[in-house]
Amino acid sequence: MKLGLDGKKALITGGATGLGQQFVMALAKEGVTVAFSYYNEKEHPEVTEKEVAEHTNSSAYGIQADLSKVEEARQLFNNAKEKLGKIDILINNAGVWLTGAVTDIKPEDWDKQLETNLRGPFLLCQEFAQAANKEGHGGHVLNITSQAAYHGSTTGHSHYAASKAGLIAFNASFAREQAKKNINSNNIAIGIMHTKMIQENLDKDPNYYVNRIPKGRVVEPEEIAKMGTLIVSDVFDYMTGATIDLTGGMLMH
Repeated sequence: MKLGLDGKKALITGGATGLGQQFVMALAKEGVTVAFSYYNEKEHPEVTEKEVAEHTNSSAYGIQADLSKVEEARQLFNNAKEKLGKIDILINNAGVWLTGAVTDIKPEDWDKQLETNLRGPFLLCQEFAQAANKEGHGGHVLNITSQAAYHGSTTGHSHYAASKAGLIAFNASFAREQAKKNINSNNIAIGIMHTKMIQENLDKDPNYYVNRIPKGRVVEPEEIAKMGTLIVSDVFDYMTGATIDLTGGMLMH
């Protein structure tokens, strides 16, 4: 099956590690040139750039950005566009997962959570749509949300759940506004996935997490990235405003 991605240009946030890194690799293998954001040098963006160069016929470029800061989020898009020429695909993957019961959350932690997980994607969607509308082309947006948006959090992450629920509502509005301008915007809701962000919790009590998944196993980032690649391809050209459940059955809504 041809996905129609060869020659496309993509911006992926949080692309140096975890799921974001797998998105970079998956799209590069389909011939997409990728710009990706990373938070700091500890994430070693050069490793992702090297992997793409050695294992695909495409290229990837890391750009440092703190998506909780308005100007850095906007500058990320501008830097990526300058590097790539235009942007056909935007994947809002970067996020933070802060911990705290409702009775203990500090206002600054609440703000940090929503600034990164919700305002950051809003700003990038805004920049993406403005550029695409002006240049007269469409494109694909994919947001990474969570089963916590529907269930809430049972482990002290209410601000995370709120940020992901907000992303779903925002996406529905954005998709409606941009549908006739040929921009499709969709979400993937993920459940429990093998990444550094959650690995410590998995190691402490694996049964607690695995027993919540009807499929009986924790998903790998590569699996999510493969589905995401399809969603931003011509295969799913008629779908917009949707949230795809990739939770191994945790949602079934």
